[in-house]
Amino acid sequence: MSAGVRVRRATSPPPSLISTAPRFPNLKHDHLDADERRAAASRGYGPGRKGQGHGHAPGGVNLAPAEWKLLGVVVLIAFGVRLFRISQPDSVVFDEVHFGKFASRYIHSSYFVDVHPPLAKLLITLAGFIFGYDGNFDFKDIAKPYENVPYVAMRLLPALLGIFTVPLSYLTLRALDCRATTALLGSLFITFENGMITQSRHILLDSPLIFFTALTVFFWVGFCNEDKREPFTESWWVWLGLTGLSLGAVVSCKWVGLFTIATIGLGTIKQLWDLLGDLRVSPRLWIRHFIARALCLIALPILFYMSMFWIHFAILSNSGEGDGFMSSEFQHTLRGRGMQDTYADVAFGSQVSLRHVNTQGGYLHSHAHNYPGGSQQQQITLYPHRDSNNDWRIVNGTEQGNPYADWDVDPIQYVTIGSRIKLRHLTTEKSLHSHDYRPPVSDVDFQQEVSGYGMPGFVGDANDDWIVEIVKGDPKDPESWKRVKTLKTHFRLRHALTGCHLFSHKVKLPDWAYEQQEVTCNKNAVMANSLWYVETAEHPNFPEDAPKVNYRKPGFLKKFLELQQVMWTTNAGLTDRHTFDSRPDSWPRQRRGINFWVRNNRQIYLLGNPMIWWLSTASVFSYIAVRGFLILRAKRGCRDFENTKVVKYDSLCGFLFLGWTLHYLPFYLMARQLFLHHYFPALYFAILLACGVFDLVTSTLRPRIRLQIAAVLLIVAIWNYVYLSPIVYGNPWTKAKCRSAQWLKTWDFSCNDFLDSYSQYNTIGAATPAPSTAIPSVGGRGAVQDILNNHVAAEVDTTVVDFGQAEPGRDIFDKKVDAKSEAHTVALEESKGEVTAAEPEMDSQEDEEPKSETAAAEPEMGSQEDEAERARKELFPDEDRA
Repeated sequence: MSAGVRVRRATSPPPSLISTAPRFPNLKHDHLDADERRAAASRGYGPGRKGQGHGHAPGGVNLAPAEWKLLGVVVLIAFGVRLFRISQPDSVVFDEVHFGKFASRYIHSSYFVDVHPPLAKLLITLAGFIFGYDGNFDFKDIAKPYENVPYVAMRLLPALLGIFTVPLSYLTLRALDCRATTALLGSLFITFENGMITQSRHILLDSPLIFFTALTVFFWVGFCNEDKREPFTESWWVWLGLTGLSLGAVVSCKWVGLFTIATIGLGTIKQLWDLLGDLRVSPRLWIRHFIARALCLIALPILFYMSMFWIHFAILSNSGEGDGFMSSEFQHTLRGRGMQDTYADVAFGSQVSLRHVNTQGGYLHSHAHNYPGGSQQQQITLYPHRDSNNDWRIVNGTEQGNPYADWDVDPIQYVTIGSRIKLRHLTTEKSLHSHDYRPPVSDVDFQQEVSGYGMPGFVGDANDDWIVEIVKGDPKDPESWKRVKTLKTHFRLRHALTGCHLFSHKVKLPDWAYEQQEVTCNKNAVMANSLWYVETAEHPNFPEDAPKVNYRKPGFLKKFLELQQVMWTTNAGLTDRHTFDSRPDSWPRQRRGINFWVRNNRQIYLLGNPMIWWLSTASVFSYIAVRGFLILRAKRGCRDFENTKVVKYDSLCGFLFLGWTLHYLPFYLMARQLFLHHYFPALYFAILLACGVFDLVTSTLRPRIRLQIAAVLLIVAIWNYVYLSPIVYGNPWTKAKCRSAQWLKTWDFSCNDFLDSYSQYNTIGAATPAPSTAIPSVGGRGAVQDILNNHVAAEVDTTVVDFGQAEPGRDIFDKKVDAKSEAHTVALEESKGEVTAAEPEMDSQEDEEPKSETAAAEPEMGSQEDEAERARKELFPDEDRA
């Protein structure tokens, strides 16, 4: 073509054919221009949001219909796994010893004290009550066969909550914007986690705790999604309110729920901090956000938590074994512990009962039994129950003649500061006495024995004399600071000759004193443990219209706060060792489990699914390593955190890592007794974190490849579950398979308890059927013949365990300890002047039932020795020391 030829332009299309398509066909519906963004921000909407999203799913959980069907299948699998042979074993397992007993006490309205809040125990009690449990089974020992107990129904409650945790894990991962494959993998990991299965199949509290933890996390993630979309809508308030209720529920099961509160609390602080830095959010709007979160995430959980204790107090209206933990005012609110009005004044000649202020150990007490060593005079103890052996007569120690005979003819003379008194035990006619003998248990130089000394008609000696030192009175009654007033005056009793003070502490005497609390005379007595007060006072010469007093009944708030203090001090004191306790550093490695139950050549042993457990631990450390690497890259100027993919997974995994950290690391600060099951809430976060890591690693793969990888992981997890299932369900197992399953030397299954082959189980079952062969109803009401009971007892007696029998946490106040060694420890602390808060004496286990300081019931006073012979034994030793 030559250069002079002109190229003709193509003709324009006719107007009717001109396209009217928009210039930006993929424009988002919620796109805002600058003016609209400012208007949206003024109403609290997130950046670039109109607040009227199209097709928005509640809480950001947008599941396709096929996903709901798939989730239904997963839940059915969870039902099968959790409920498989749930009636087996038909005897008490591990801490069913305690939590079943608590259900009995709720049904009998008998007051008790436990270190855990009441919600989970109330739910278990409700299940038992609905199915007809009468509360008469004692849950005394592991492997004790159930009789007339709806134990299957009671086990169903934690089992169902364990099942419901499975769909919650799926929905949570989907709400966190993970793929359906990832959510399916996470839910099946929870389904086949052996430890969670074992814990959820028995009358224990950890399954409700994990369920409410999972529920709280799900509601919180849903709220965060709603908050990103549009705040202060109806659904926004619903998700926020449900989060608050779940927080109240999780902390009402166990105080471990406080770690869940900390997790949500830090998330809330971050939200408010981000809003504070957003200049589009006005101060007034920020205050609205703050108040809304404070109401729903602080006030609402507190109200829920307190309401559980209101129900707890309403049910436990009768006196019970927990009385001794509580103050006298608290005990006065229980039926059977009320007290009639008593005289307000105390005078020489008054018949009184004296209570120890600090330890709640009870009344100054004596009985007609002597110390086996020392002076061998009559025992003086603290006894927690009202009894005629708590009654003493106060007489004037300076009066000439016989003060025990002349008090009723003398004019009324009140007991004041500096009064020199004698205390006469009315039942045995012995005087409260101290001398230079070491106590039978607290055998240290600065403590002296306190005994009952004398005989009828014997005036006594100067070692019977005590000086009254008033320390505290009632601010509303000035006279109570000058003279002893019933219930109002706290005073010390100083021994007139040696200067020691009447003293008691949390040391129990041995069996020969019925495990009652020791009373001594301490020359270095701390103030708190040497304070006493008069609870009752009677005097025949007081006029009928003389002033009388009684305990002030505390209201709900005061009772609630007192019980929280008792629970706290009790929980902190669980420092004794248990056969299967462990420390936090061993939990992520699953170094050791817990022996739950051994009987009939079968065993239940709490151990997690090794593959799931170790994979979750590896994911935690992988996140730490990758996050640290990204921080180093950011320090070098790399802009990884400007990548939307990095930001998404950092936010997702960071939240789950925070949950794991706050549910795990605080246990390192605790000196108390700990168990593997304390790690389960942290394990839940670790499993979700493992799924988040899986979602990130497979994000660039094709869906089929991702599904194949998930299938391989799942097959390995299910194989681990099946391989260790005999110790989950208490099924038959052989010694060879048991030993081959001990992948770590510290996995101390009782392999010697299993038989050599499965055929032997059939032979034993045919020859001597055990009660577990009977299929109980939902209520577990199968009759057990006496001959079978005898057979079971024989089998339990002959059971041998490699590394220790299944053992529950011991009852906190029911232990028999080496009293002498304990007393030396306590005495050492007291010699340093350490004052401890009033608290009940501890024993082991997180899942323990604190029993009150109820001393063993003492026999009625029998015949005594010849009085002359007893007087000869008592008088001569003391005369040498007077």
